[in-house]
Amino acid sequence: MKCLLLLIIMLTVLVGCSSGRNSGNRVQEATVEVGKEQERLVADFDPDSAYAFVVAQCDFGPRVPGSEAHRLCGDYLVARLKQYGAAVVEQNMKLTTFDGTKIDARNIIGEYNPDARRRLLLLAHWDCRPWADNDPDPARRREPVMGANDGASGVAVLLEVARHMAEKSPAIGVDILFVDAEDWGDSGMGNDESWGLGTQYWAASPHRPGYRPMYGILLDMVGAGGATFAREYFSTYYAQGFVDEVWRVAHEAGYGDYFVDRQGGAITDDHVFVNRAGIPCIDIIDQSGDGGTGFFKQWHTTADTVGIIDPATLKAVGQTVLNVIYSY
Repeated sequence: MKCLLLLIIMLTVLVGCSSGRNSGNRVQEATVEVGKEQERLVADFDPDSAYAFVVAQCDFGPRVPGSEAHRLCGDYLVARLKQYGAAVVEQNMKLTTFDGTKIDARNIIGEYNPDARRRLLLLAHWDCRPWADNDPDPARRREPVMGANDGASGVAVLLEVARHMAEKSPAIGVDILFVDAEDWGDSGMGNDESWGLGTQYWAASPHRPGYRPMYGILLDMVGAGGATFAREYFSTYYAQGFVDEVWRVAHEAGYGDYFVDRQGGAITDDHVFVNRAGIPCIDIIDQSGDGGTGFFKQWHTTADTVGIIDPATLKAVGQTVLNVIYSY
């Protein structure tokens, strides 16, 4: 990713209730309304398990397409989804990046309740940026990024969600999409199509012909300490009602200090290409802005390692996603 743009047109900010940061130890049972149904929420997201999934990915090394670490981690993700009861579909792609590099890429999809008509799409990118072009040390800017937060955190949350769905099948169909080649993009302005190559491929050729879930949720940079998730511009443009619902669920679970009620920037991320394909998709992405880029301080640097990951942030995001799933 990505590029964070200042909003030219300001949307109305919906102000909701706010609460203090939740360490994840409170009981996560509540009654919320999704659609026209109500259901008691019982799933309890395990932040330590999700953190272990971040570590497991980083143990392979930077997952840059074409590397051995990338191949091994892809195999690991497939094995974990199968272990957690998903029907797995893979898309193997040959892609050309903006700088002319030919890469072998791989989208990985895990399906739950594949025959259900009502479906929810959950996605995160699993690749790493090939170079740390935002590193404060110019000598390190050609090194690959470990991507503990920018990539592995979203994947880790979805692996933990998958583990829960293996134990308690949701009432709807859920598809987990690990997209590849998201982060091999041009950092210059005006080349948005250079990002999200794996998602662009999937949007043009989905894993199931005519695939049309109700909504999509993209998780990106969802593990750093002090993260805040504002209402991203394209998310509210394409799916404001669903943004409202997800943020409400987060607030009711006690995570109002993470899911803040303010309008965020417009971010070129995987959800943009999903929305263009006609699937309303929102982006839960850290816009804390600590590093002067609009994102977390270690974004696109060699410091994006497991040391910056906070299990409490993983809990806030993962519990919110689980509550949404099991409320249908």
